[in-house]
Amino acid sequence: MSRHIPALLFLLPLFAAISMPMACLKHREWSRPLAISVLGTMIGLSLVNLSFVLEHGAIHYDFSGWAAPLGIEWVADPLASLILVALSFLGFVALIFAGAGEPKNLGGRIVHFYVLILLLISALTGIVFAGDLFNLFVFLEVAALSSYALVGVAGGRALFAAFRYLILGTLGASLYLLGVSYFYAASGTLNMADMADKLPHLLISRAVVGGLLFMFIGLGIKMALVPFHAWLPDAYSSAPESVSPILASLVTKVALLGWVRIIFWVLGAQAVLQDIPVLLLIGVLGALATVIGAVLAFTQHEIKRMFAYGGISHIGIILIGVSQGNQTGFAGGIFYLLNDAVMQAALFFFIGIVIFQYGIRHVEDLGQMGKQAPWLIGSLVIMAMGMIGLPPTGGFFGKWYIILGALEADNYVAVGAILLSTLLTLAYFVKIFEHLFRTPATVTNPQAVETPVAFQFSVLVTSAAILILGLGSDPIVGLILNHALPPGL
Repeated sequence: MSRHIPALLFLLPLFAAISMPMACLKHREWSRPLAISVLGTMIGLSLVNLSFVLEHGAIHYDFSGWAAPLGIEWVADPLASLILVALSFLGFVALIFAGAGEPKNLGGRIVHFYVLILLLISALTGIVFAGDLFNLFVFLEVAALSSYALVGVAGGRALFAAFRYLILGTLGASLYLLGVSYFYAASGTLNMADMADKLPHLLISRAVVGGLLFMFIGLGIKMALVPFHAWLPDAYSSAPESVSPILASLVTKVALLGWVRIIFWVLGAQAVLQDIPVLLLIGVLGALATVIGAVLAFTQHEIKRMFAYGGISHIGIILIGVSQGNQTGFAGGIFYLLNDAVMQAALFFFIGIVIFQYGIRHVEDLGQMGKQAPWLIGSLVIMAMGMIGLPPTGGFFGKWYIILGALEADNYVAVGAILLSTLLTLAYFVKIFEHLFRTPATVTNPQAVETPVAFQFSVLVTSAAILILGLGSDPIVGLILNHALPPGL
């Protein structure tokens, strides 16, 4: 039974999404508890799956009895299984938050709202488990289509942001698919493991080099890597407050994971360390993204855009970690990916509550909150510590391992980029707290009433997770080092 869990983790939200329109035809209010119960079940299944994989090794699941490389293969290795625990947990918390802050103009379309979220979760699960490059493309597109619709669901300016997201996302998908076709022409296969056996003899092929470049640009757009990031700030700032947390915490991180799979599990660690300067390229772009994202975040006045640019900066930090070509940096990068997913969710939960309760969207207006929600301000302090990289948060230990990996590789430029972005992150959080505490409180918003329990739960759980990841950093990083490293690294 345990060997079927990867398929169940994918099919459970997919079947729930397909059946929800009929199941909730007469009772739209059933859609939220149904979606939450599905994600709660996924948390349990993902923990069982991780335990099984750590004890018995990776699960290679063949759909419909067709063995790889001809059939569709799911690969639940320790890295995928660990990421899926975070995905399920954050999806569950985001759904609880969304229930209290559903877009008010949805009306009878509330069922469609939860269908889209479940489709997004299912597609992200497919990306994490996909064992071949074409199915990775399929699930990238399902996730993207769900994201476009969720961004535009509120109407108004969100429609323009969703359309821009669609145009750039489609361009990224087209470039990725073009790269996959080059790889297939060179190797004659789409299965990642089968391709990994054949590519070492084909690295001088122009098809392989060209395909790799196209896939990198395509996935660079999907993960909002500088300079392909233009779609993200508008999309996240225009999306409904109930949608932004799930997009910010999961979508770009899973796309980044797909790129990590390709360079380390398809090309192979030896190839990227010795034959193709891929790590140098992503290390340079990662350093640029780290600094540029932090600079742009500091210059923002709208809080959602500030946090969006902060997320772009942290994508760069993750890429710095995985590009160092050593185990320490890779483990730090993956650990920081987990932390950043939690931190981005927490930050967008925070600003969602601020917008819902106080109608505040700009940094200069934060003083209007007064001291009515000390629990919310306390949670923001923890989020700021994690984003800046202060102990005992997970953000500190993630940066620590990445810096150790960079020092091990004698990459002082990467160390400098991380330290500079840390100072810039400190600067924009100082700006936030300065307006929060120094501006006289003048609360006039009639919505400033008691905060719903779902809002409190979402912020407090993710804030606690930031601390728990820091306090539990040793076993988690040890798990990555002992079980989730790429072959040959």
